[in-house]
This record gives sequence, structure tokens and C-alpha cells, in this order.
Amino acid sequence: MGEARDGVKVKRVVFVTVGTTCFDALVKVADCQEVKDELYRRGYTDLLIQMGRGSYLPAKSTGDDGSLAVDYFTFSLSIADHLRSASLVISHAGSGSIFETLQLGKPLIVVVNEDLMDNHQSELAEELAERKHLYCSRPLTLHQTIASMDLNSLVPYTPGDATPVAKLINRFLGFPEES
Repeated sequence: MGEARDGVKVKRVVFVTVGTTCFDALVKVADCQEVKDELYRRGYTDLLIQMGRGSYLPAKSTGDDGSLAVDYFTFSLSIADHLRSASLVISHAGSGSIFETLQLGKPLIVVVNEDLMDNHQSELAEELAERKHLYCSRPLTLHQTIASMDLNSLVPYTPGDATPVAKLINRFLGFPEES
């Protein structure tokens, strides 16, 4: 469904990542027909799922039947290339995945794993969502998040300057100040 540019169909990839964890609830909901139909309706053409240690296997599809093309893999040495080529990223709430995606300027939906005890990751995702850098969802609400999202309302993330904090720590530890 991606718009044709000079007669060539533009590939718009949704990349789903669970990191090194097992987060079958995210993989299953990303693979459900309701979510795939909504992504396709919004102009996405491909769904690539990095499933980590999970046991649920998504249904592969070439997309030749006028639907979303779906593929998956377990692990990769680096997901940076997948993040760079994505038009939308749907991620677990790991801080590394969140900040790597935001620094690339990619639209991001973070799906919180509700099965984790003492889930500090949800606090990070919810705070960044409140600041409008990303959307925060749960597995059961992912479809609604996709259906209602307005990617133009997201605010680009600008990393803070850690230099003053580093200088303070160095001074505290007795290291000489750099000029």
C-alpha cells in the first residue's frame, strides 16, 4: 500500500524489537490480524519482528496478497540497521532500545511488559510519553495506540549535555579539571 514514487512502491517498514528478552505478548499482538490490518491501513508495507528468546513464531507473509509483508528473526549482532531503515519502531521498554531509536529520530511506540516485577522501565516509557517523545502502550492496547497515533505530534528527543555532571564527579573524585 506504500505510495508509489516514480512507479516504484515505497517500502515502509515497522520494526518490532524485544531485545534479548522473552516478550511473547508483544510478538503475539504485533502478529495479530487487527494490528497488521491497522498498520497496512496507515500505509506501512512490511513488518519485521525481532523476537528474542520468545517461543511464539509469527506468521510469515510475502504481502503479495495485498496485505502486510511479515518476517521475523531471533537475534542480530546489531539492530542499528533495522532501526535506521524503519518508518516506525515498536519496542519493549528497555532503555537502550528506547534511546537508540529516539536518537535516530524514529517514531516509537514502547510496549511495557506487564509481567516484569518492579518495572522501572514503565516509568521511563511513561515519562518520555508524557514529554511527547514517544507513545507508550501495553500489549492489550497496542491496536488502539496505532489507530489513534499522530506521528506529527511527537517532539524530537534531544539528549542532554552530561558534561557538567561528569565534571562534578571528576572533581568529587579528585581528578584534575581539563582546560
